[in-house]
Amino acid sequence: MKVESGQLKAFLLDAGLVAEKQFNAAFKKAEKTNQKVGDVLVAESLITEEELIKLEAYILGIPFVNLEKEKIEPEVLKIIPEPIARSNNIVAFRKKENDLEVAMLDPEDLRTIEFIKKTANLRILPRLTTSESIKQVLKQYQKTLEAEFGEMIKKEAKGIKAVQEIKEGVPAITESEELKKAAGELPVIRIIDTLLRHAILQRASDIHIEPTEKEVVVRYRIDGILRDAMTLPKQASLGVVARIKVLSNLKLDEHRLPQDGRFKVEAEDYRYSIRVSILPVFDGEKIVMRLLSEKAKAYTLEGLGFRGETLEIIQDNLRKPVGMLLVTGPTGCGKTTTLYSMMEILNVPGVNISTVEDPIEYRMPRINQTQVNPKIGLTFANGLRALVRQDPDIIMVGEIRDSETAGLAINAALTGHLVLSTLHTTNASGTMPRLIDMGAEPFLISSTVNVVLAQRLVRRLCPEKEKYTLKDTEIKNLKKYCNLDRVLDILKKEKIIKPSPGQAFKDIVFYRPKPSKDCPDGYKGRIGIYEVLPVTETIKELIVKGATSDQIQAQAQKEGMVTMVEDGFVKAVQGITTIEEVLRVIIE
Repeated sequence: MKVESGQLKAFLLDAGLVAEKQFNAAFKKAEKTNQKVGDVLVAESLITEEELIKLEAYILGIPFVNLEKEKIEPEVLKIIPEPIARSNNIVAFRKKENDLEVAMLDPEDLRTIEFIKKTANLRILPRLTTSESIKQVLKQYQKTLEAEFGEMIKKEAKGIKAVQEIKEGVPAITESEELKKAAGELPVIRIIDTLLRHAILQRASDIHIEPTEKEVVVRYRIDGILRDAMTLPKQASLGVVARIKVLSNLKLDEHRLPQDGRFKVEAEDYRYSIRVSILPVFDGEKIVMRLLSEKAKAYTLEGLGFRGETLEIIQDNLRKPVGMLLVTGPTGCGKTTTLYSMMEILNVPGVNISTVEDPIEYRMPRINQTQVNPKIGLTFANGLRALVRQDPDIIMVGEIRDSETAGLAINAALTGHLVLSTLHTTNASGTMPRLIDMGAEPFLISSTVNVVLAQRLVRRLCPEKEKYTLKDTEIKNLKKYCNLDRVLDILKKEKIIKPSPGQAFKDIVFYRPKPSKDCPDGYKGRIGIYEVLPVTETIKELIVKGATSDQIQAQAQKEGMVTMVEDGFVKAVQGITTIEEVLRVIIE
């Protein structure tokens, strides 16, 4: 079963997918490079992989299936063992009596079909599919965390020897050797490997390992929410901590002081940098691991959730050669991701971008990234002081934490640099009083800060969702958090709803999460809600006069600033998130 080039050409031209000239050029290239002509056409974006495979399926008379959103029954999936499925790009997806439907990429792979036929003793019905479909089905081979851990705890935890609590006066060498031995035990290694693998598969951003009086609780933070993942027996505690200390190259015999480290995990499908923080607590040592994908690409500003005027203001301010652009919000609200996305836009050969960060979360090519190290005196302030002498055009300071860093950042913006940084304030207007509180002069703030952006992250709704309209009691409750008339005006202005006479808030359709197999909570992934405060002439006057954050906020809203709540409500009307999500992150 093979599609000849002549057949493929005839069908492609007949379908109007490529021009004859394009096909001939691709055919010559395929002969030179010893590739299939179809692969060349896909590589050069003349046709999509799905179009090519559908066409090949039609020519060969083999049905085409798309399995990207299919949930395969575990007993059907296991008919073809995972190693064979992976190496041969073939998966079982449906079984009816004695017939087994298998999806594959290569219709010529008759040997594998024959092998499956013999081992499964079933009639094999081949189907063609895309590489993305195969990839999605291969992920389903992973057992659920509960099932895998349930088995592991029964079998492996029994094999963990309890390491005696180290008593005062025990020599450090003996203690260290004892802990190293515990860290190298096979059950402990398996537990840590499984924890990490499932955290990555479930898109967790953090893993918490918390010792309690009688057990060890493991929790994952997924889409900003902490969820219990598993409980381990108390006897596993010291071995688990020792294993993570060994991986992170930390002191095994230090139990009284916090320690920070990092290590990497790599597999065929992923590569992650794991940032580790260990803190002594009453029942032992608590571990928090932050998972950072090394394959992650910077988002576009639109992908982060910027839209309309807010997007234009940010883009205009990124074109300015000098001044400060500040991103504010609590820990874990995506400030660093926003800064990285901005740097991706600014990262062109004509400029020198230097950063001082704690920690460096993602490596970026052509950007000079410096890691803060307070132990040796490399603080944000010292790092920034050195950066200014490195002939930078753009400086990114991970966080303005103290008066010294604030003063140096303002000075860098005054002396002809574009400075990007973050600050911990609840909203955009609170930035100015916070900088003044750090000892910055109001007239310097007004002349250097170009724009302030505040943000939060809300969970995204899955495609399946329920429509509903608000009741009068709900509308009355929402009025506590924002001006609903302003939201209505924004929706009309941005043409999200059709303007009609006498339109009220109770007529607007909102959405609720609808739990499904793929989305147990009805949510998957996150998106930002923002407020962008450009420092206009009137705002500058207020800063110099020492105005409060409420006065600056009122003036900014008068000048058209859309607040975070309003932006969230607009995204709720668009079906991107829910009102409950917006209120959850704002009230927090």
